[in-house]
Amino acid sequence: MPDELARFLEAHPQTTHLDAVLFDLCGNAYGKRMPRAHMAKFFAAGSPICAAMSLVDVQGNTADPMGYGFSDGDPDATVMPVAGTLVPVPWNAGVAQVLCAPASASSGEPFWYDPRSVLSQTVSILHGAGLRPVVAAELEFYLIDQVRGDDGAPLPVKSPKTGIAETAGKVLSLAKLDEYQPFISAVEAACTAQGIPSSTIISEYGAGQFEVNLEHRDDPVKAADDACLLRRVIQSVARQFGMEATFMSKPFPDMAGSGLHVHASLLGADGQNLFDDRRADGQATLGHAVAGLQATMAEAMAIFAPNLNVFRRFAANNFTPVTRDWGENNRSVAFRVPVSSGASRRIEHRASGAEANPYLVIAAVLAGMHHGMENRLDPGPMHTGNAGAEIDADLPLTPWNSLRALRAATILPRWLGADYPAIYASVKEAEFAAFMGSASRREYEWYL
Repeated sequence: MPDELARFLEAHPQTTHLDAVLFDLCGNAYGKRMPRAHMAKFFAAGSPICAAMSLVDVQGNTADPMGYGFSDGDPDATVMPVAGTLVPVPWNAGVAQVLCAPASASSGEPFWYDPRSVLSQTVSILHGAGLRPVVAAELEFYLIDQVRGDDGAPLPVKSPKTGIAETAGKVLSLAKLDEYQPFISAVEAACTAQGIPSSTIISEYGAGQFEVNLEHRDDPVKAADDACLLRRVIQSVARQFGMEATFMSKPFPDMAGSGLHVHASLLGADGQNLFDDRRADGQATLGHAVAGLQATMAEAMAIFAPNLNVFRRFAANNFTPVTRDWGENNRSVAFRVPVSSGASRRIEHRASGAEANPYLVIAAVLAGMHHGMENRLDPGPMHTGNAGAEIDADLPLTPWNSLRALRAATILPRWLGADYPAIYASVKEAEFAAFMGSASRREYEWYL
């Protein structure tokens, strides 16, 4: 790592500061900024940071989940830079950035409740079974105005070309991409500078809504790094252009929601895709993986939908999965098999909201797939029509029911860690209780 730093500073002599970046349970970036004079020491020995930061809620508060935060004296962790992640920050001249991993200050062991460590553990289990997951994420988001409405609600973004607020989306519109091309080009340039493998970008259904795709990686941890860092890039670049970007699932109740879609396949010991439909067992193996996702969907829903707003996506006839169905080339199902064959055969998991933590979402997806394959579960027949006409009453599509299902999980603990579902639920239960502690405008309109 000191060699990596030396090479970087030689290539970027204008660097004055370094951001040490981590991502918490909610997928929000945190860390510290240090001057150039401190970088060598940091790369050699790391730096202390509050250990409970991996367990804060969306507001950055700790509720002392399972005794971590107050009861244990709020100790420091030691954060160390992750090799190969030192990059420039294009939107902040002179600043560099490196991903970090927290570990015990006394033993050096990774924290079992750090989201990146949770995914690393999950991947290790699959590697131990001779499986190599290949993963990519798609992220949807809205560009919005920097000014808020009188009630605090977001206002639609103004077109850079016309200055007029967007009123409706134009799905797959190339003209809309042209209007926002300076912003799009800046996002692509930042991704290139930071080694984030972004690919296709499209205009989505909502007013000012877009989707960015990421390339597949055979390292799911890096794929999750990509998704977390891409969100940071998009939000930072948007501010440069006088806009804001939000990954809130339903910022506009009457418009399309934003999701985090995960594409996943599994390679065997021979390096070949186990879902390849040219293999004698390829389609059956894919079906087993889908069945595992069906079996774990309820347990994992609190991870896929981490706040009240995400659940507003789950409505009938809304291209958001409200059942456990699977299907080929069908966007109404939870587990879609895109048009693909051979080495590219894969599953698209469509349940997560855009603000969900990518490390935890990917961990839950891989856990479900492996569970189904180990137990040779049957996914049932593919759905060939609209699977979203009626909501599956057995799915926990409220925050309180989803957290209850996660606490009662019997499958996910093996892959995420024995105590991780409970500690995640503790954080989110406290967050939801704090959220409900204040009366909403509608309460006064309805009940006063």
